[in-house]
Formats: sequence, C-alpha cells, structure tokens
Amino acid sequence: MPWFMPEKKTIEQLKADIILQKERTQSEQFERVLSLVKVLRQECPWDRKQTAQSLAHLLLEESYELVHAIDQQNEVELKKELGDLFLHLCFQVMLGEEHGKFSFADVFEALCQKLINRHPHIFDDISVDRKRNVLKNWEHLKLKEGRQSLLDGVPNAMSELLRAYRVQKKVSNIGFDWSSCENVLDKLAEDIEKLKKIANKEAQEEEFGNLLFIIVNYSRFIGVNPEDSLRKATNKFMVQFRMMEQKVQESGLGWEKYTSAELDVLWQQTKK
Repeated sequence: MPWFMPEKKTIEQLKADIILQKERTQSEQFERVLSLVKVLRQECPWDRKQTAQSLAHLLLEESYELVHAIDQQNEVELKKELGDLFLHLCFQVMLGEEHGKFSFADVFEALCQKLINRHPHIFDDISVDRKRNVLKNWEHLKLKEGRQSLLDGVPNAMSELLRAYRVQKKVSNIGFDWSSCENVLDKLAEDIEKLKKIANKEAQEEEFGNLLFIIVNYSRFIGVNPEDSLRKATNKFMVQFRMMEQKVQESGLGWEKYTSAELDVLWQQTKK
C-alpha cells in the first residue's frame, strides 16, 4: 500500500473522496491526485494495461506541450499542461510501487540527497567561488556517484540539437573547450567550405552533422540555447507563412499560379 494512502479506504471510498467538492490544502490536493491515479489504474481498462514503457512517448509529448504553453505565455494552458505532466509523473511512480521498486517517499528522498550532495558549497563547508569551478565540481560529484563517464546520463531521447548542446556543456565544464568564439567561427567557415566541395551523399551527411555541431558550439559562446532559438525561429516562420497564406487566399489564385519570384515578393511583404 502506498505511503500516502490509509489501508482502510476502499476504491469506492476513494472515488467518493475524489469527487467531493470542498476546500483542500495543498497536501490534500496532492493525495487526491494520487488517489485518482490509483482508481484509474484499477478501474479504467486503458489505464490498467499501461506500462512505464508504453507511457514514455506520452511523457515526452506532454513535456513539449508544456514548453509550447510557456512559449505562448498562456497561463490557463500552462496550468493544464503542468497538471498533465504531473499526472504522468504520478503514474510512473504508481507503476514503480506496484512492482515494489520505489515509492514517492523514495523518489523525494533520492532527489533531496542528490541536491544536497551536489551543493557542498551550500550544505557543507566547501568553498566554490567562480561559476566554472561550481560546474566543474558538479561533474566530479556525478562521477563519485558511480558514473563511468562525464557523458553518462545524457538521454538518447533528447532532440539531437539539445543533446549536442548538453554534451558540449558537460565537457566544457571540465575545461575541454574552444579557446575563443573566433576559433569556433573559423571552424564554422572551414566546414562550410568543405561541405560545398563534397559530392558523396554519405560524406555530405557526415560533414553537415559536423557543421550543425559547430553551430551549437557557437550558440554556447554567445549564451544562446540552440533549441530555444530554433523553436522561436520556427514559430516566427509559421506566423509569417500563415500571413502569406492568407494573402494568397485573398487573391483568389492557387499556389500554382505564382512564380518563385512572385512568392518571394509576397514573402518580403509579409515580413514587413
């Protein structure tokens, strides 16, 4: 039986408590959500057959939807998406409890201990002055926790742009990095010229990957997160293209009636 739930309560009692409209404290609302997950797990055919693996892709989708709500600065949707994500986290812990692997208490204990251990400059008498030293110490502490490599723990499920950024940040924290922003730009120009001269498709793919990797490096040097930057650029393009679509619809002509030059003029008008 989960740590938060009295054993004497039946499923019917839990259902009655869940739907009861009353003022609740924050901890009571938390328990209400966990009770709701328990009821769904036992009584809903779809929820009953789910596993940690079957829900993994939905967890990613909910995370993306949460980021979208943040980008839109939509507080109503943000509240909903935070709830959806929290539901999936609760579900994962419930599955862990069912298999006797861990509980919410275990999860919270592990989280607190990890944060305490990784902040000795706050919870211990170790003095870490500069930001770089804090980050370097952070990576060494992770290795002490049993990791074999600095790169352990970088998720494969990340977008490749963000994964490249994370990998570069990690090795940079221990001093393995470009000496200056200018050196990164020089390498970027070099890779662009190399790519122009390559005809083989496999070699093009490899060199284009190198080019993207260097661009991510440059983003770090100018203090820009490449994932955020590209997402904003894509959102901006989509807004402008929808405006262009509206102009085409208002003209009464189909896309096939426009030449490339005419579409470019329309695009430039839309950007203005």
